[in-house]
Amino acid sequence: MRQQLGSVVREGTGRRSRRRATTVAGMAIACMLMFAASAQASVIRVGSVLPDGFVSKKFERVETLFNTALPEAGAVLASPVDGAIVRWRVQGAVGGPFYLRVLRPNGKGAYEAVGKSAPATPPGPGLQTFETNLKIKAGDVIGIDPTNATDEIGVKTEAGAAYASIFPSPFEGTVSPPSKTFAGEELELVAEVQPVPTVTSITPSFGPITGGTLMTITGSDFTGATSVKFGSTPAASVTVDSDTEITVTTPRVLRPGKVDVTVTTGAGENANTRFDDFFYQACVVPSIKNKTLKVAKRQLRNRDCKLGRVKKVEASAKKEGKILKQTPRPGKILAPGARVRVNVGK
Repeated sequence: MRQQLGSVVREGTGRRSRRRATTVAGMAIACMLMFAASAQASVIRVGSVLPDGFVSKKFERVETLFNTALPEAGAVLASPVDGAIVRWRVQGAVGGPFYLRVLRPNGKGAYEAVGKSAPATPPGPGLQTFETNLKIKAGDVIGIDPTNATDEIGVKTEAGAAYASIFPSPFEGTVSPPSKTFAGEELELVAEVQPVPTVTSITPSFGPITGGTLMTITGSDFTGATSVKFGSTPAASVTVDSDTEITVTTPRVLRPGKVDVTVTTGAGENANTRFDDFFYQACVVPSIKNKTLKVAKRQLRNRDCKLGRVKKVEASAKKEGKILKQTPRPGKILAPGARVRVNVGK
C-alpha cells in the first residue's frame, strides 16, 4: 500500500536508495491526500463474538443496551486502546434506525455517555455492517440505542454472559447507572477499533532548519494518515508506505531546536514520547568582534558555523590580530555550516 500526501514519490519497490523526492510547484507545504492503493488498517474487535443461535428480542422501550459480561474466548468487553471505531456489526436487528453508543465507566457502577454514531438502519435481521468514525478511549464499552420500543436486536443465551440497560437513553455527557440487568444473555453487537498511531523511531532524528531531509517514521497504525507535523509545521511531503512506515520530507523552520513529530489519522494522533523528537540544526552566528581568530573559530564551531573569508585591514596596535567586523551580524540564524566573513586588524 502506498499513500501519498504531497510530493514525495517512490521509484519501483526496491531499497530506499531507489527513492527520490520530487518537488511539485505550490505543494511544498500543503499536503494533498492521494491513494495509490488500498489496505486495511489493523483493528481490534470490541464486543461479542457474534455467536450463532441468537433470537431477535424487542427493546420494549427506547433505552441503551450494552454487554457487561462476555465469557467466550476472543470476546473483548472494553476497548484496550484509545482510537476510533471505524465500523460496527449487529445481528438480529429489526426496525431502527439504530445508534452505536460509547459508554465510559466511572468506576462507581455508572456510565458516562461520551458519543454515538450516525443512525443506521439494517436491511434485514442477518449480520449487518455499518461504517462510522467514533472516538473511543481505553476502558470504554459499546452499546446500542433503538429509535422505537418495537425495535429488536439479536440476543444469545450464554452461561456467564450478561447485559444491562440505561433508561431512558442518556444525553451526551451525562452519567447514569444501569436501570436493569439481564443475566445469562448477551447482545449480538461488536465494533472494530482502529488504535491511534504509535511512533517508535524516526531516522534520521536531526536535520537543517532549511528542511529537505528525507526521513523515515517507524511505528504502527499509520494507514489512513491525514497529516504529519513537525511541531506546528506540516511536513513538506508525506508518503504512507505501509501501516508501520511513513516517509516524509522535513519542512523549513525559522529556529533550531527540538520539535515533536505528530502523525494524525482518523483515530487521533500519536502520544508525545522521546521517540518522536526531531532536532533542527542551524548556524546561530555568535558575536566574535574583538576576538582573536583562534577564539572566533572555537565559538563559531560551537554554534555550528564556520569561519569564512578573512580580510586583513589596517588598525591600531591595540586592535592588531582582533576581529574588527563580522558578516553576517550576531544572532543571525543560517543553515548549519554557514560561513562568517571577518575583517582582522593588522
